[in-house]
Amino acid sequence: MFDGFYLLTLIVTGMVLAAAFSSLLAFRFGAPLLLLFLGIGLAAGEDGLGIPFSSPNAAYFIASIALAVILFDSGFGTSVKVLRQAAWPALTLATLGVVLTTGVFGAIVHLFTDFSWYESLLLGSIVASTDAAAVFFLLRAGNLNIKERVRTTLEVESGSNDPIAIFLTLTFVSFLSMGESPDATALTTDLVIGFVKEMGIGLIAGYAGGRLMIAAVERLKLDAGLMPIFVLTLALMLFGLTGLVHGSGFVAVYVAGIVAGNSGMRSTALLQRFQDGISWLAQIIMFLVLGLYATPSQFLDILPVAIALSFALILVARPLAVTICLMPFRFSFNETAFISWVGLRGAVSILLALTPIIGGLSVGPTLFNIAFIVVLVSLIVQGWTLGFVAKRLDLVLPNKEGAVDKVELELPGSAHHELLSYRIAPDSPVAHGTRLPRWARPSLIIRDGHSLKPLDAGRLQADDLVYIFVSDRYPHLLDRLFASRAELAADDEEFFGSFEVDPWHLAGEIKEAYGAVLREGEAEMTIADMMAMRLGGQPEYADRVPLGPIELIVRDTDEDGRIESVGLALEPQTVEPVSSMVLSPRELRDRFVAAAGAVRRKVRRNAGDAAP
Repeated sequence: MFDGFYLLTLIVTGMVLAAAFSSLLAFRFGAPLLLLFLGIGLAAGEDGLGIPFSSPNAAYFIASIALAVILFDSGFGTSVKVLRQAAWPALTLATLGVVLTTGVFGAIVHLFTDFSWYESLLLGSIVASTDAAAVFFLLRAGNLNIKERVRTTLEVESGSNDPIAIFLTLTFVSFLSMGESPDATALTTDLVIGFVKEMGIGLIAGYAGGRLMIAAVERLKLDAGLMPIFVLTLALMLFGLTGLVHGSGFVAVYVAGIVAGNSGMRSTALLQRFQDGISWLAQIIMFLVLGLYATPSQFLDILPVAIALSFALILVARPLAVTICLMPFRFSFNETAFISWVGLRGAVSILLALTPIIGGLSVGPTLFNIAFIVVLVSLIVQGWTLGFVAKRLDLVLPNKEGAVDKVELELPGSAHHELLSYRIAPDSPVAHGTRLPRWARPSLIIRDGHSLKPLDAGRLQADDLVYIFVSDRYPHLLDRLFASRAELAADDEEFFGSFEVDPWHLAGEIKEAYGAVLREGEAEMTIADMMAMRLGGQPEYADRVPLGPIELIVRDTDEDGRIESVGLALEPQTVEPVSSMVLSPRELRDRFVAAAGAVRRKVRRNAGDAAP
């Protein structure tokens, strides 16, 4: 009896350790981490090591709790600034995009299989949402520096589209379980009423629960070790309570995470570190359990159909839904194509595929196996090609600055202050003599293993470890002083132009000096205002504004999105859609003439004939 208990403990912990070690391979080779976790679960299951696990209810319960933990952490780490920047396009994708993907993919399934309309739409809702864990890992761990608006749109979408897919899936399962065949009007009415009810209750409960967490953390003097457990338990209680009153518990925990994470409450850094670890554990457990439940030997009969449907989802349903949703939001062709490609399916789709089995549907096992194969194909095809596609679409940008080696330390009673630890990069500004501002006073410097007072240490040197106590308003400013500039220097001219111009000069001056093509009324505007207007009022780092023979590039913006630095390129590097990779002879001639004219104007300017 006890030997079996110890053996089970050994097997379970061994699987978790194997999953943790597999992350090293994922970071090194760029493999989708979820794919490795699922692979370990499959290898340990009935067709592998022979571990029996065939309870869909247990798998659903474990995976649902794990998903609630992941969504709370996802919300906790999402800043309101980022949410505002990409809120409308991301939430459109997370709502309308999920519905469109369900409809388009469901129609394809019904057209090419023997599934009924409701069974086809059920499969469409199961695979309609993108996976937050896969998207976050591949964008962040893959060192892909893409435009902030594109990145945040993808991250906010993947973190917020699960509740809609869950609602649609449970609705179709309930219809099929009751054997009903409602007409289109009745079905639409039930969907709209149910959606408004579940999402509304989830939003209200999430906001109230988040405020309750903040009040409890601020008023209760809990031990530092108990605080993270207390907050996570409140989040799971909120998840269960919201579900009991027929609201979306997943929406509630996500919103509560956003409210609590952006409140500036004490112990935020401590909570974030704990939740990072517990979120990784939840992901590992969820993926291992879902992989353990699957039986690969059952995949063979449906493999060709499932693979074909996978590519229909990747190449038809997702791109069509994304294109329709992003039309009002000024995304370029390449940006829309990349967002379409980063539609990775993951654990949520496999979790939802359990619901038809739990609901007793005869088609449940087949839907589960198809959904599992769709997830595997998505992770292999899309996950492993993400970096290649981003480069192919010319969306990879140079870093504003190199890596910052920084650690945030939690201090008792310092809700609005931070103790930061920086390691001095050899080519950072402070290593070359730039002085620290008065509001950032070093408290301790460690050099060659010795602790020094700032007065005794003198000028900061490369590899010094310096501790600085500052207001929580200033850390982002310090990052610039301690960051390596090597990466920026390498691509500076290619991405940001030959030289810098003053954004507060009049646009008419660059028209006189370089022949810039301006619209009516733009000559009297400042360069910064003219560029902001052309960019729809939302200029971002590395945005480009072509003006005939020259091009202006946003080198930097301030916290409020105002342009601070502008580069000027004499030979515009326009970004073409991926289908236009070769220039025609006429385009080559036009670019040569434009470049030659720009060079002549630059020579005259240097001679004093014209100067902005």
